[in-house]
Amino acid sequence: MMRIPMFLVCFLAFSLALADEPHPGSEAFVERVVAEHGLDADEVRALLAEARYQQSIIDAITRPAEARPWYRYWPIFLTEARIAGGAEFWRANRELLEQVSEQFGVPIEIIVAIVGVETNYGSNTGSFRVLDALATLGFYYPRRADFFARELGHFMVLAREEGLPLTEVRGSYAGAMGLGQFIPSSYRAYAVDFDGSGRRDLWRSLPDALGSVANYLARHRWQTGEPIVLPVSQMPTDLDVTFRMNLDHSLAELADMGIVFEHDGIPAEAAATLVSLENEDGHEHWIGLNNFYVITRYNRSPLYAMAVVQLAEAIAERAP
Repeated sequence: MMRIPMFLVCFLAFSLALADEPHPGSEAFVERVVAEHGLDADEVRALLAEARYQQSIIDAITRPAEARPWYRYWPIFLTEARIAGGAEFWRANRELLEQVSEQFGVPIEIIVAIVGVETNYGSNTGSFRVLDALATLGFYYPRRADFFARELGHFMVLAREEGLPLTEVRGSYAGAMGLGQFIPSSYRAYAVDFDGSGRRDLWRSLPDALGSVANYLARHRWQTGEPIVLPVSQMPTDLDVTFRMNLDHSLAELADMGIVFEHDGIPAEAAATLVSLENEDGHEHWIGLNNFYVITRYNRSPLYAMAVVQLAEAIAERAP
């Protein structure tokens, strides 16, 4: 008779015990969402029992595309197929996009580019159950557990508000949903019912999805008609300043540091920041203005924002 090693017996016993246990910290979560959102405690516990830990979600969030250098990041999105797809998406939905752009003051090409970067114009809205994604990250990813646990609470409230089937909704590994990939708190705060149906449907209603992207940018203070970035033509070799992705400087301050860039017609006191992108043979630099910062509120990465800007420019050249 084959003997099973003792360490394996202990491991199996531990695994079986865990199978009957709630997610770590789940009772504190239940108490919090009941107090904050007025949810029923037994219903929350039942939903948590449906949530499944997914190692693939942990794997995905620990190697995001935004962690790559720029020269490896931009080829993911600035492809011929995605540019052509964006131009076709614009042509196919021109009237709707014009309505959305006029109401919210956001350029069509920016709206299209964000949908292009996020879901390739709706062709890939995510394959993970959102319940699994948010529970996995909220209970098993200590680095950002508080954030994702809050999003799990918002997701439960959102399901009640919009009539979503909690155990069926699918999205990204981070729990983002729909054509524009809204996390639950953003869905609740910024999604709009642009088609007048009485619901905010970011999957099946293209007016709602596009209107919500534009509303998100508008609510984060997009400045209609203002530029997004300025190219830097010369950088001082001895510049020793740590820049963050905030509008910490004015154009005048950046110029005083020896950074050379064109800013015709833009006030010297305009808020700005320096964007540094790593290429294989060095770095390229840009000046990010208010609207660049607004795009980083959608995804807090200057690489993401620059990919959106450059994809939008390419689509705008192709679409007419």
